Amino acid sequence: MSSQIMRIEPVEHRMSEAVIYNDTIYYTSVPENLDEDAEAQTANALAVIDALLTRVGSDKSKILDATIFLVDKADFAAMNRAWDAWVSPGNAPVRCTVQAGLMNPKYKVEIKIIAAR
Repeated sequence: MSSQIMRIEPVEHRMSEAVIYNDTIYYTSVPENLDEDAEAQTANALAVIDALLTRVGSDKSKILDATIFLVDKADFAAMNRAWDAWVSPGNAPVRCTVQAGLMNPKYKVEIKIIAAR
């Protein structure tokens, strides 16, 4: 177990791509396909999570907690379809979904996770 704070790809002084501390990964994913619907944006944000977790030596079965920020509550079922197709069977994390206004008006979803390494 590492007690050193590791900041992955800091973006100037404002934020880091991810942070790892005590073999715990903190990460927030946003979709890259901003012209798609909520289901496609969710699937894309989840694929971005997969890529980051692989890069730091983890995977989705080790996600402990997920907070999903959803702009329109009417997209809840669409977001859940993408989530259900993606989540690791038998390893579902604690999850919370919040309706929120996101800073980029094209975002329909943003996903924050905490995972074990």
